[in-house]
Amino acid sequence: MRRAWASLLLALVLGGLVIGLSGSTKVTNDPNASLPSSAESTRVAQLQKQLPSGRTNAALVVVAKNGQPLTDADLAVAKTLGTPIVSADRKAAIVSVPLPAGISSDEIIAAVAELRAKAVAGLPDGVTAQVTGGAGFTADLADSFTGANTRLLLVTVVVVALLLLVTYRSPLLWLVPLAVVGLADRLTTGLLALISQHTSLPISGSTTGIVTVLVFGAGTDYALLLISRYREELHHHEDRFEAMRVALRGAGPAIAASAGTVILSLLTLLLASLQSNVSLGVTAAAGIAVAAVFALVVLPAALVVCGRGLFWPFVPRVGQAGVEAEKGVWARIGRAVARKPVAVTLASVIILGVLSVGALGTRLGLSQTEQFRVKSESVAGLETLSKYFPAGSASPTIVLTSPDKAQAVLATVTGTAGVAQARIAEQNAEQASIQVILDAAPDTTGAFDAIRALRAELDGQALVGGSVATSLDTREATRHDLRVIAPVILLVVLLVLVVLLRALVAPLLLIVTVIASYGAALGAGSFLFGHALDNQVPLFSFLFLVALGVDYNIFLVTRAREEAGKRGTRDGMVHAVAVTGAVITSAGILLAAVFAVLGVLPVITLTQIGVIVMIGVLLDTLLVRTVLVPALATILGDRFWWPGHPHIPAPAGEDAAKPAARADGDQADRPKATESADHG
Repeated sequence: MRRAWASLLLALVLGGLVIGLSGSTKVTNDPNASLPSSAESTRVAQLQKQLPSGRTNAALVVVAKNGQPLTDADLAVAKTLGTPIVSADRKAAIVSVPLPAGISSDEIIAAVAELRAKAVAGLPDGVTAQVTGGAGFTADLADSFTGANTRLLLVTVVVVALLLLVTYRSPLLWLVPLAVVGLADRLTTGLLALISQHTSLPISGSTTGIVTVLVFGAGTDYALLLISRYREELHHHEDRFEAMRVALRGAGPAIAASAGTVILSLLTLLLASLQSNVSLGVTAAAGIAVAAVFALVVLPAALVVCGRGLFWPFVPRVGQAGVEAEKGVWARIGRAVARKPVAVTLASVIILGVLSVGALGTRLGLSQTEQFRVKSESVAGLETLSKYFPAGSASPTIVLTSPDKAQAVLATVTGTAGVAQARIAEQNAEQASIQVILDAAPDTTGAFDAIRALRAELDGQALVGGSVATSLDTREATRHDLRVIAPVILLVVLLVLVVLLRALVAPLLLIVTVIASYGAALGAGSFLFGHALDNQVPLFSFLFLVALGVDYNIFLVTRAREEAGKRGTRDGMVHAVAVTGAVITSAGILLAAVFAVLGVLPVITLTQIGVIVMIGVLLDTLLVRTVLVPALATILGDRFWWPGHPHIPAPAGEDAAKPAARADGDQADRPKATESADHG
């Protein structure tokens, strides 16, 4: 008891110190901060700082009158903000207002809010003034996260609490894992703040939101698995401390293997070219490590301190059949799969294949107007601007060259397809800056084609940058990261499975099934979002689904291997499905629900990641783990474990010929010495 209390007090003290001393997370808004220094747009951004324009972030005020020509009186307010540029038909005007670059989120939000208030003050009836451009989009994106992560945390806590309450059917038990995981999340938030303050890794609001979801999802899953095994052992041991020791020996290795797989998979992002991906890998890996430590150290201490009464009204007693023995439905599913494994495999493959078809024709990359889940003034302003000016006016492209080449470069730029207009904006003794307005709206296919054409035409003569070029370079880097990191993730997970299962066939099949569920989830998600996904969605969805999706297979197959040594592969898999079905399904549904909560955040990228991972986790939980993997194991028999062998010698002093226990989930006649990792 004293050791348990000491563990709790140590966790509270260390957690309190980290939370109290960490301060707030330093969030960056610089889109170039994530790109490597070799990227052309990054080089332009660095060189441009030597010019006045490089130290500002322009906001565009778009003045219009619902399609009617503007009068001089209508333009009076616009002239107080700067020199307006009036469209040829006088139906709109734009004013560029420079704001400081590199300021904090709160400062850019306040500056744009002040500009918006000034722009609409004294406007004649029927005249509108909307703030858009680089500063407008930056402010709206930053402001959309104001309070969003707090809402995300609250919704996540509510969802987890409700699902734990339904799972445990106890008014008390759910409070303990929720409190432990909540403390782990707060500690992780403190670590994120320290990482942001003492490293160069860029951390955004999206990063903190994803890490919160991972900590709550994975941490609660680990808690479900440990509590389920602890409750089972309470039916075999009067001493609750002994019951917890046995439960940790059984469930602990699988939880540690699961967490290790996820951490190693996340750390593959260290190979990414985008620093934002590296940042997510480091911070998320830290969060999973904290969640695992709390599940294996703090949660057991809290459970034994509270005693058996914590499970009220279903208090587990020695010799009593508990809720974990009520596996009839899962035993029936396991036996049904074992009777017709080929038919079940074909049906599963067809379902996954049909869902995967939805990925065909998917467009990767969202324009600026598609970034927000809800309408913002910057988006509305861009739409107004695009009616009367070239759509690229909101985000001019910057071409840098030497002063002696400026006129020749300007001529080349003007004659390039996709360019609406260009002019020499500023220059000094070393460089000249050419401002280029594209025909296409920012971050669209047409805009990217124009950037590529400019770079091809200006090869070696000038550098092409600006926000559209930054988005293009980010998209190319993201696709490069997917090509490099995806195979490494698969290799890492495969090696972990080979070591854990001491086999080759089973790990390869598990990897194939996880890839299939990822393809199906991506296809279903693409269909739901109109076949348009953000560039980051495929990589992050792949990472989370492969790393987290394989967890449920680990929990099932490690138990199946244990049971195969006593029952044979077929009956061992049926028994494994029976005894792990309820808790793994509960864990999968909870994790899927937690990822769905990402939809609370205002950025469509996170909504897409949340929905696709939710679909993939449900497929892994309800289809792949429940029927497909057991069917494949039944078809292959003992070859499933090749080159290893599942048969385990009987412990000394026991009758090796003792009949195997029934495959209906009854564990009362199992020899204690052969009980091991029950992850259900």
